[in-house]
Amino acid sequence: ILPLKLLIGRVFGKPTGVNDLGADTKGGGKSSAAADKVVEEIRAKGGKAVANYDSVEDGEKLIQSALDAFGRIDIVVNNAGILRDRSFVRTSDLDWDLIHRVHLRGSFLVSRAAWNHMKNQNFGRIIMTASAAGIYGNFGQANYSAAKLGMLGLANTLAIEGRKYNIHCNTIAPIAGSRLTETVMPPDLVASLKPEYVAPLVLWLCHEQCQENGGLFEVGAGWIGKLRWERSQGRILRQKSKPMTPEGVRDQWKEICDFTNNPKSQKMFERSGGSLVSLMDLNGLFLLSHVLLSQTMAVGQKLPTSSFSYSHTQCILYALGVGMSTKDPDHLRFLYEGHPDFSCLPTFGVIPSQSSIMDGGLSSVPGLNIDFTRVRQHLCFYELSDTSVKLKCWLYLPVNTYSGKELLCYNQFSVFVVGAGGFGVKRNSDKAKPPLPPPNRAPDAVVIDSTTRDQAALYRLSGDWNPLHIDPSFAAMGGFKKPILHGLCSFGFAGRHVLKQFADNDPSRFKAIKVRFAKPVTPGQSLQTEMWKEGNRIHIQCKVKETGEVVLTGAYVDLHGTSEGSPEKLPQQGGGLQSELVFAEIGRRIKDLGSELVKKVNAVFGWEITKDGKKAAQWTIDLKNGSGSLHKGPYTGKADVTITISDEDFMEVVKGNLMPQKAFFSGKLKMRGNIMLSQKLEVILKDYAKL
Repeated sequence: ILPLKLLIGRVFGKPTGVNDLGADTKGGGKSSAAADKVVEEIRAKGGKAVANYDSVEDGEKLIQSALDAFGRIDIVVNNAGILRDRSFVRTSDLDWDLIHRVHLRGSFLVSRAAWNHMKNQNFGRIIMTASAAGIYGNFGQANYSAAKLGMLGLANTLAIEGRKYNIHCNTIAPIAGSRLTETVMPPDLVASLKPEYVAPLVLWLCHEQCQENGGLFEVGAGWIGKLRWERSQGRILRQKSKPMTPEGVRDQWKEICDFTNNPKSQKMFERSGGSLVSLMDLNGLFLLSHVLLSQTMAVGQKLPTSSFSYSHTQCILYALGVGMSTKDPDHLRFLYEGHPDFSCLPTFGVIPSQSSIMDGGLSSVPGLNIDFTRVRQHLCFYELSDTSVKLKCWLYLPVNTYSGKELLCYNQFSVFVVGAGGFGVKRNSDKAKPPLPPPNRAPDAVVIDSTTRDQAALYRLSGDWNPLHIDPSFAAMGGFKKPILHGLCSFGFAGRHVLKQFADNDPSRFKAIKVRFAKPVTPGQSLQTEMWKEGNRIHIQCKVKETGEVVLTGAYVDLHGTSEGSPEKLPQQGGGLQSELVFAEIGRRIKDLGSELVKKVNAVFGWEITKDGKKAAQWTIDLKNGSGSLHKGPYTGKADVTITISDEDFMEVVKGNLMPQKAFFSGKLKMRGNIMLSQKLEVILKDYAKL
């Protein structure tokens, strides 16, 4: 569009490269006349311009000519085009290929040639010239329509990739008199659709003050309108244990295609601005992506009452899902229904409530249709009843669980859906239990527990069937490289760590737990739970051991006090000791490298860790039998050497600040048995216990 080049040269005062192969409307021939004419007009207005006669398929040459003349490239207007109109059945391979080579491939090659230059200078503006034919379709232009809509898709992606480099990309769908449209419009209409009515929009979109990015605009005859997509409310057809069927799609087809309750528009497409009668049948355009939640219908709705039954099987399956194992004798009471103290882990109480939410409960709420690849649980508060033995969208979900008329437990879930919103209400509920930061001191106890690669596959059997945790392709849709662990699985790990460390695995002591989910965990990573005791409240923080990322924050467990006359339960042996972390790490490394360590060491080391002059913990590192093992507490076998050392001095040895031999001769480290084995301590502590 000739005045477009003139205005860019004049208004921005920037030197202008004018490219025109000079071909005819069907792509044949070649001439310098068109480009030369525009260059002359720019220069006549006092601007600087240089002509280029290469095809847009020679994008590198085209951009280089501008760089050679002016030293930089700021703006690219992809405006090259030809027509080869045919009805679909008469469109030849050549008709299809030539259109795509000029419109879509040419835009790609020119933009790519300019991209790194714009990126390096942290500024760039790219305009794609699409067409109403690409947006709505037009008889006889299948090749042209496909190429023009392809340019829109290219522009949308460039807008995303270029955003952080201040490269903006927008698309125009102009109606204007030009060398192309004069072949399909009467002369008087071409005269009334001057290119000057298009150029000002392009100028603004290219200006450094304009922050528009990724927009689509129809423009012509003095009218400008922005277009956006709309999605219907839709329907969720997938149900637990039921396959999706074409009959189910058929039966819900009316609701799937229903736009009447959408908050912004009742049309398939929406166009902003003006009421100018279009030259074609332009029925709206392009509305709001990710409209997932009705702004008015969902707030205040109650989920329907549902029933949930369970037996010892579900309790055991849940315990296995949150990492319990028969390797730990203390876990047997939660894994064996014949154990005299068989119990269900108290955190199992989230399972019935989550079942009521996920198994059709949320989908029954009017206006609430959720993309489960975008769901992230934010907060979970779970309390055993005293009578019992955006842009994000936030969902506050309180759930009561009864046995008959007896309240068993109360749950609060706070969930957000990434990319959704629009309620127009505050983000938090006054009824929600707030998260609390831990005390500003070293934790009183630390437990490190490894998850398995199949942890999520096992936990989901307790009822959370979201494919985000098992299906790699579904996880990728949510932005994850691989399926992630359920947040409530990490929650279960942390809950049982507190139960063991501070309540002697007695479920009746467990009163309430509150956590905030901060980061995802990948199955196979290790969870490190740090705990601080403040009266009957245990503050907790959970990290991924390998990365240090905090995954549970603001968390705490409230315990019931001990009965009168019973002493307050103190942390399990080793709680509050810095050495706890080291031995946990040694144990984890023994699992991975035990056979190699047995060959190097071939000894059993007993450890007595003291605190304030009193024995506080006992450990045995067996690197003599089998593939090695770590034992906490009394050891039934015989140690080759037993070492007594304070928690503080032990840490100095581990850090390399205190040599074991020096600690021995200074009396800080005492040994019984084969003291020559002290020479092998470095293998255990230095190489395999780095913090």
